[in-house]
Amino acid sequence: MIVVQKQLINSQIKSPQVFLIDHENNNRGLIDTYEALQLAQSVELDLVVVSQSKDTPVAKILNYGKLQYQKKKRQGQSARPTVKEVRFRPNVGAADYNLRIEQALQWLSKGDSVKFAIRLRGRENQYREQAGLMLERIVTDLSQVGKVQSLDKRSLIVQIMPA
Repeated sequence: MIVVQKQLINSQIKSPQVFLIDHENNNRGLIDTYEALQLAQSVELDLVVVSQSKDTPVAKILNYGKLQYQKKKRQGQSARPTVKEVRFRPNVGAADYNLRIEQALQWLSKGDSVKFAIRLRGRENQYREQAGLMLERIVTDLSQVGKVQSLDKRSLIVQIMPA
């Protein structure tokens, strides 16, 4: 769930004076709240408290709807899941291996972490050492763009996060 923190705007500001930053990012200094409201209305924007201090709050003239939209968008981007999983078998072909490494490189460059798991079935358990070597090969192939978050040779899983 995305929560946008409530800010004081326009007539909700009860402080008699505010430090004003106008719509062109000029510092207007200490000014009466009523005057600041008049100035904001003259340019058809909102007076928004950006920093609540003990004595006088800092207020800025801006488009409040646009500010809320940008905050919501930023929170939505940071909330997305970022772990991608790639599964291998110990006898994977060179072309398939390279394709999955390229895909992992793309994911890591976008900021996602990648989890590699090697699955062994039946008689493949005889080749556990080869699977461990494959994990190390994955780590070395991705060492330029990522760093190892966890490496578990027992369960044959490595998790790599962006560097």
